[in-house]
Amino acid sequence: MPALLAEVTRSGFVESLHHGSVVGLLPSGAVGVSVGPVEDPVLPRSCMKPFQALACLSAGAPLAGPALAIAAGSHTGENRHVELVMELLGGLPVGLLRCPPSWPEDEETRQRVSEPSRVRMNCSGKHAAMLAACVAARWPTQTYLEPSHPLQRLVMRTVEELSGESVVHTAIDGCGAPVYGLSLHGLARAMQGLVRTPVADAMRGFPEYVGGTGHVNTVVMQQLPGVVAKGGAEGVLVLATATGHAVAVKVLDGNPRATTAIGLTALAAMGFDVSPAKESLSVPVLGGGQVVGEVRVVF
Repeated sequence: MPALLAEVTRSGFVESLHHGSVVGLLPSGAVGVSVGPVEDPVLPRSCMKPFQALACLSAGAPLAGPALAIAAGSHTGENRHVELVMELLGGLPVGLLRCPPSWPEDEETRQRVSEPSRVRMNCSGKHAAMLAACVAARWPTQTYLEPSHPLQRLVMRTVEELSGESVVHTAIDGCGAPVYGLSLHGLARAMQGLVRTPVADAMRGFPEYVGGTGHVNTVVMQQLPGVVAKGGAEGVLVLATATGHAVAVKVLDGNPRATTAIGLTALAAMGFDVSPAKESLSVPVLGGGQVVGEVRVVF
């Protein structure tokens, strides 16, 4: 059964509950935290991006530093992100990007742009990296999102190798790319493998390209140098430390507001010091502009 992971309190009243699963792995690979049905399959959503970036790198895409970080990230559409996506395209037309047009997630930037665009969509870094991989490997660019495309088959093999299990379902993510279902335990195992790759190095070195100004993933990585943090839609989050701890979270109602606090609490339960990120261990609930409660972890 899904476990109660977090509750929302308002003026002393429990207003909402978040159920789901969380698994934490020790550097040895042993399970340090297991709450809920962690062997059940989940769709990692944007938590898949670091593995997709690794596959692009394996295919020969010229990715390094900020370019590799944005390939693994969900950027907020700031101008610096757009400039880097255009560099990744390397002269290819923007129209080759198959991600849908979107408004930037960064509020200040949104107020300055006149219309949604593909390059400001949070997945455009990943899509540009996929196109770069296709160019490097001489694979078709028009069909790069097809599950049968050589790049997507490479992504699936990468996920299976790192997770140590077979993909149980192939779905289409919000950006149009295939996303592969695996267990929450397998997702954490895959993150343990990822921390030893250049992708993790780039994410740790350039967290502002994994998210953006004020983005929770960016903030956590800035607060905890050496930690990789990547969230996904529908309440999924992965965290991994340079020393080999890994955490995967799935909140069943799909709301992400508690996922960071849940993930950090799991890291702390395994002995990892998360005190520099103590502000992220709960989320304030406001009433009339004042703090009247919190979203707090209860497992």
